Amino acid sequence: MPTAYDPPEVLDRREGPHGEVVLRRHGELLQIIANGCFLMDTSDGRSERRLVDVALDALDALDALDARARPNLLIGGLGVGFSLAHAAQNPRWGRITVVEREPAVIDWHREGPLSALSAKALADPRTEIVESDLISYVNEISDTYDALCLDIDNGPEWTVTEDNDGLYSPAGLAGCARALRSGGVLAVWSAKPSPEFEGTLWNAGFQRVRTEEIPVARGVPDVVHLGVRPG
Repeated sequence: MPTAYDPPEVLDRREGPHGEVVLRRHGELLQIIANGCFLMDTSDGRSERRLVDVALDALDALDALDARARPNLLIGGLGVGFSLAHAAQNPRWGRITVVEREPAVIDWHREGPLSALSAKALADPRTEIVESDLISYVNEISDTYDALCLDIDNGPEWTVTEDNDGLYSPAGLAGCARALRSGGVLAVWSAKPSPEFEGTLWNAGFQRVRTEEIPVARGVPDVVHLGVRPG
């Protein structure tokens, strides 16, 4: 039985469309590494789950939903599946679409070790997994969502690949806004707060911009940056 003190075991290594992606097991944890950068593991997940709840709480606070409405959710980044699994556990959400650009990550959930976390959510009829770059997706769709939760990088200032910088730029945020209906909520996960990104959200036209800290088991809190598309 491997322990946390043993070196990580590589379960799969692939060259994806944006570089190398690796799935490792370290003790009881599963880890995703992209281009040598640690992305996430299965150790906690409270901030990824809170990302989804914060978006729904913001919608409720705005009184933006009809009492009978089931808001539609777009999740940017599948990761280890915490956000998707948590959203699918909540019957209040309507359609749940997850956009993931790495086919390997999707495979690890559908047929690999990560299926233990996401199998129930993937079987939910509300769930759709889309293999695409998020910027391309939001610029191509004609429908809109009530909430968009982004968990693609370690934060706006710590991206996995350089081309992801565009997602947090005014042009990228304009695409995110187009994917939201009026009064829709954008929630962006980050490993640390970014006052500069808050300013970019304001400059991109989002309102009610704020940052919520989320305590984690070790280290500094994670955060969720929030903004609302004007009505």
